[in-house]
Amino acid sequence: MTKAPDTPVDEESCHRILHAIDIIGVRWVGPILLAGARGARRFKEYRALVPGISDPQLTLRLKQLQDRGLIERTVIPSTPVQITYTLTPGAEELIAALQPLAHWSERHRAS
Repeated sequence: MTKAPDTPVDEESCHRILHAIDIIGVRWVGPILLAGARGARRFKEYRALVPGISDPQLTLRLKQLQDRGLIERTVIPSTPVQITYTLTPGAEELIAALQPLAHWSERHRAS
């Protein structure tokens, strides 16, 4: 196995990778981020775009992503009140960073 060029392997780089995996490795996070990639969405839209996720899980993940600064929650004062969730620039950057990983995964999937 060869080392990727210009890839520092030290304790700090390992911590950075672990931090990223701590975010993206949580179940449902990837599909939720992808669902939000095309603009602000309401809860029910996320639920429809992420098949199999329960309402409590979606609520929890949206809150966690909001706490990490990856999703912004906006309350629209109307009757009834509307709440939308929008990806932050940091989330958009994360999605872009994950694209090479998704391509790698596709090339190395077992048939």
